[in-house]
Amino acid sequence: MTETGIAPKEPIQWGILAAGVLAVTYNAILAFINHNIMPLSPAYVVMSEMLILAYSFAFILRKGIFEEDLAPLGYLLATILLTVYVMVINRSGYIDHLRNILIVFAFVVMGRWTNERTLKLVFKICCIAVLSVLICEIVSVTAYVALFHPAEYFENTRGVPRATYSDLGLFRGALGFPDRFSFGIIDHRSSSIFLEQVSLANFCGVMVIYLVSFSNRLRLGDRLIFIATVVLILLTNDTRTMLIFSIVCLGGYVIYPWLPKILDFLMMPGIIAIGFIIHAFKPNAHDDDFVGRISGTIRSINAMDIPATLGLELEKGLGYVDSGYVFITYSATIFGLILFWLFVSFFPAGQTPNQKRLCHSLSLFMFLNLMIGSTAIFSMKTAGLAWLLVGFLKVNEGKQRAASPISVPVAAAAR
Repeated sequence: MTETGIAPKEPIQWGILAAGVLAVTYNAILAFINHNIMPLSPAYVVMSEMLILAYSFAFILRKGIFEEDLAPLGYLLATILLTVYVMVINRSGYIDHLRNILIVFAFVVMGRWTNERTLKLVFKICCIAVLSVLICEIVSVTAYVALFHPAEYFENTRGVPRATYSDLGLFRGALGFPDRFSFGIIDHRSSSIFLEQVSLANFCGVMVIYLVSFSNRLRLGDRLIFIATVVLILLTNDTRTMLIFSIVCLGGYVIYPWLPKILDFLMMPGIIAIGFIIHAFKPNAHDDDFVGRISGTIRSINAMDIPATLGLELEKGLGYVDSGYVFITYSATIFGLILFWLFVSFFPAGQTPNQKRLCHSLSLFMFLNLMIGSTAIFSMKTAGLAWLLVGFLKVNEGKQRAASPISVPVAAAAR
């Protein structure tokens, strides 16, 4: 408190702000460079992620490893061991799952060091950037393509060929198809700064989690910006999963604080069990709809054998990018999937109402996505924000903060 009795304004943590915003926007920046300055290769995308992660790890090492960081550190070390095992057994340099957990570790630990002003600013800047470009895309897709040239960018940096049935210049996955669920506002699936539809849908989910767990700490004007962004994404992205998730969380804002933490642990097996029930009634569903995706995931689970669950058939897993549970099991063994389940279920704090809203909505978001979608929930473009929020609320909310006002570095405690 100052002499006038007014609490001083928290300083903006520029490094965390830059890392958080760049994690969301780097794809759009690279796309602009790709068309307007110089053609890019996949190496530039990898280098961009590595630079953001390198800064994050340098920040963490400069601060030191504390007792509160032991759970994410243990998760990371266990994942490194599993990755080495899978690489040696399969004689492959595949490290995709390790990269995913590096993102989780970096942002959840950085979140613990983030102050409230910086966290709010990260989310607000990202939201305004997404909303602004989304409005441009809706009003004039020609102007949007002229700015980013998504099809050209993904062809150069991901090796994804352009759609032969369209000359719009959009990423082929964003073009949709006639029978897909849609509100009909635009004739493609919106992508905004992410340039592809899946990340925008997941960004919508992360914004819903933020609103559910943080809205009572936001000003009315900021709340309206986030709500407008979520609604506009739902109306133009044609995402069935996030529409269902948003409706559940709308009621969850009231209900979540009354639900026990153990519900998060039961969420994944519960969703898988419901998937088996749906598959039993619709075993031959192959359409690209909610039931078809669920049935496809269950068929893939049923097709796995013991060697697959032990990471001995990595090459087969590369064909299951649309079935998250199966993909993680093939690439990180069944133990990698169990570790992720336990970390999502138990690491987020669940004492205060906001913490409970966060942990329940996060579990639903993660485990539902793995049933009907891919591992896009691990993408730095959206996962960074989610885990930054988890780390922040772990130590900056009510009882949790009061219980541990001073942290002791692990190295110091050992001396």
